[in-house]
Amino acid sequence: MTLLARLDRLPLSRPHYLLLLIGGLGYTFDGMDSAVVAFLLPSAQEEWGLSNGQLGFIGSATPFGFLFGATIAGLLGDRIGRKKVMMYALAFYAVFSVIAAFAPNYEVFLVARVLAGAGAGAESAIIAPFLSEFVPAKRRGWFIGALAGFFSFGFVMAALIGRFVVPTFDDGWRIAQVITALPILMLLWWRRSLPESPRFLLQQGRADEAEQVVADLERRVEKATGQPLPPVPETAVAPTTSAPKVNLISALRFLWSPAMAKRTAVIWLIWFVITFSYYGFFSWIPTLLVQRGITVTKSFEFSIIIYLAQIPGYFSAAWLSERMDRKNTIALYLAGSAVSAFWLSQMDSPVTITVAGAVLSFFLNGTYAGVYSYTPEVFPTWIRATGTGLSSAFGRVGSILAPTIIGLSAASLGFAGVFGLTTAVLVAGVVCVIVFGLATAGRSLEELTETTEEATR
Repeated sequence: MTLLARLDRLPLSRPHYLLLLIGGLGYTFDGMDSAVVAFLLPSAQEEWGLSNGQLGFIGSATPFGFLFGATIAGLLGDRIGRKKVMMYALAFYAVFSVIAAFAPNYEVFLVARVLAGAGAGAESAIIAPFLSEFVPAKRRGWFIGALAGFFSFGFVMAALIGRFVVPTFDDGWRIAQVITALPILMLLWWRRSLPESPRFLLQQGRADEAEQVVADLERRVEKATGQPLPPVPETAVAPTTSAPKVNLISALRFLWSPAMAKRTAVIWLIWFVITFSYYGFFSWIPTLLVQRGITVTKSFEFSIIIYLAQIPGYFSAAWLSERMDRKNTIALYLAGSAVSAFWLSQMDSPVTITVAGAVLSFFLNGTYAGVYSYTPEVFPTWIRATGTGLSSAFGRVGSILAPTIIGLSAASLGFAGVFGLTTAVLVAGVVCVIVFGLATAGRSLEELTETTEEATR
């Protein structure tokens, strides 16, 4: 009987849902921060007389920061702990969001947006692997998928801020950024409420601290459920209790070793495909609507409808992840995205574009729910945060490239060509997942990863 077997047999209850809420609120503000930028650009352009090229730099600032933040967070998460990185990342993000809100000129604003993006990217990359290490295998897919679903609330809030705050006040675009910095108030709550991952503690040889975390969670679950805890099962796979120090070179060497290369390639490709398609779509849909003859204000209202479709997309995929396995859920929602992107390419009126766009939004975000569940499951504990961070960072390359590639494609291929290109990218992702993806549902993290880890040593 191992310490982690005690952890994995606990039924989901109030203590787990508190973790879900704390992590989910972080994702809500991450999503709000990344989405609100689109609604700030017209005001920033008017404030400082910016060129389209300078606006493009602002649009790329957050995903550029995300790339570096996700990479650094993963490496630090496997060295100093998941909890510390998550808290410091949140503070870093909030501070630079406030600096951006009061920026006196374009240069300060741009740098602050990059650094705020780094903080948000770091937090985004660390939350899923951190919380996945607390959740029993049979409910992990739903839990992490629902966790990712909190992003959708942030996007809807950003659209509401863009519609009702930015145009209402003289400095509405600055007020919007102050609103996105509010999660700094969560820091004290997080510091008091969150334990460190017992899996990380065991890897660091801190067994007494891991025992304390698990015992405390057991007491809280028993109190919340009012029932005796389930018996501890015998486990076939025990966790390793020592781990090498992680740096970027050693991490890449391990992730692309013969035993891990296929897993890494599949995960990285999925992240690139979904992030390229997602940012390509959401960065261009307001412009495409305006080009179809509706006002900017109306385009924001249509955008709210499209953003609202994210919510059922995330939570339906979270529900299916336990029933169809993560890889099949990802393949299904990628296929739905491909069909929706093709459908969108054939539409030519604002209403039909909005309906097709809402369906595409549903499937794209459902894919994200599956990807956030799937990614931490395929990496061993000692490199889980780094593996997740690097996967997310590689996906951010897609978010940086997508607006430019799709912008150039729009000039030469037109509206249909833009989403025809998106369809082709999504179809490639479907084939990759179906052929090469790993089935993970219902299997413990150690069963999925520890044997693979041993094969590489």
